[in-house]
Amino acid sequence: MLISIIAAVDEHGGIGWQGSLPWRLSADLKRFKSLTMGHHILMGRKTYESIGRVLPGRTTVIITRSPAYRPAECSPPHCYVVGSIEAALELARANGETEAFIIGGGEIFAKVLPLADRLYLTSVHVTRPADVFFPEWDEENWREVERVMQTADEQNEYPFTFRLLERVR
Repeated sequence: MLISIIAAVDEHGGIGWQGSLPWRLSADLKRFKSLTMGHHILMGRKTYESIGRVLPGRTTVIITRSPAYRPAECSPPHCYVVGSIEAALELARANGETEAFIIGGGEIFAKVLPLADRLYLTSVHVTRPADVFFPEWDEENWREVERVMQTADEQNEYPFTFRLLERVR
């Protein structure tokens, strides 16, 4: 099973501001949906709460240290709550997943980065206020296999670049 991180990151590593994304990029949301559809999406509790619901067409796995945490709409086979990243990955493997997507937040990204096989990064060409950041990473350990640039337009408030990177083994 591939372990993939998917994130949009500003020029200073910002990924979140006050419980939401610091920008509105329609093309990035469409790419996120296209890539993750039919797969397990693993996230921390705060990321789940910022989304506010189970995303259709995907299996949601919420990682939390609170054993009693159970959102009303979260029930198998479309949603699970687990106590660790290891448990989340094992659940995805046991369900036959081929590529699990880690979608946030910052603490989860930091813990999964050493295990990740792929990074689907949207590099947003702006610096916005942020209170959650993507972990520092060494680009020397990764090989860029795809790069697509996008200008700002009426649907995307900032220019950005889609990047696909694979770990150099």
